[in-house]
Amino acid sequence: MSHVVALALSEGVPIFELAAPCAVFGTDRSDLTGSDWYTLKVCGPRQAHVDQWFIAATPHTYDDLITADTVIVPACHDTVLTPPPDLVHAIKSAARNGARIASVCTGAFVLAAAGLLDGRRAATHWLHAPTLAMRYPQVIVDSDPLYIDHGDVLTSAGKSAGTDLCLHIVRKDYGAHIANQIARRLVAPPHREGHQRQYVDPAPIPTSNDAFSDTMSWALTHLDEPLTVEQLARQASVSVRTLHRHFVGRTGAKPLEWLNAQRVRRAQQLLETTDIPVERIAAACGFGTAAALRRHFRDSMGTTPDAYRRTFSTATP
Repeated sequence: MSHVVALALSEGVPIFELAAPCAVFGTDRSDLTGSDWYTLKVCGPRQAHVDQWFIAATPHTYDDLITADTVIVPACHDTVLTPPPDLVHAIKSAARNGARIASVCTGAFVLAAAGLLDGRRAATHWLHAPTLAMRYPQVIVDSDPLYIDHGDVLTSAGKSAGTDLCLHIVRKDYGAHIANQIARRLVAPPHREGHQRQYVDPAPIPTSNDAFSDTMSWALTHLDEPLTVEQLARQASVSVRTLHRHFVGRTGAKPLEWLNAQRVRRAQQLLETTDIPVERIAAACGFGTAAALRRHFRDSMGTTPDAYRRTFSTATP
């Protein structure tokens, strides 16, 4: 008997998050394994809409989730709405029966409603992470990883992170070689480096007409210099202690933490838009050496400057 993967539809489910599990688990790959592949069952209400484009005609209902080996909940159409009670009940029953439960993007809201994420770290799309944390305070929401695996419960970030999660499941079940082969057929990376942070739009710098905003603007024009907290305090004409208090209150970060974040942000811009060597970027951003840049960049973005450039570069060589 092959491993049954049940995909849980809800009304208006986004097509992208639905497509990744179908592509990975719904296509017979027994030519790669030399044995059985997964059996995919798409389960949901009759005539459920997929995005605004299609109506799903599936013979499987939420009752089929309860007997599945793995249940995957793709994104919800609307996180404002409470997850369907019959879907939440089926997820609870499947978990009690020993099924492995996974979510893609805002599917984490369904798992949270079922109580499967209580006291656990959980991933979701970074845009929806604050809402998930506010609605389910017992869940430890982490908007950074592409996916989180607790063994019996897995959650992933949004959109293409669903493919990362599905390939991860295949890697666990069939090994890295098979997962890599499938990734090649999908023309997808078998394992993406880094975290969601590299895809998040940088927060704008708070602006107002005061000495601290002027100091922040001044610092941005001197990022290539070895700035100190004392220099920033002198520029703002305040004590170091006052500077610290205002920086934390305004940005949530200490002065040097904010400064390093702006240097990483500048490095991102240069990596995206130029072909300047990493050594020169390090100097232009005030890190001094390429090694220091790489250390701060990995700490902040979860990946390396070279990997980031390969992913986001718009520069013509």
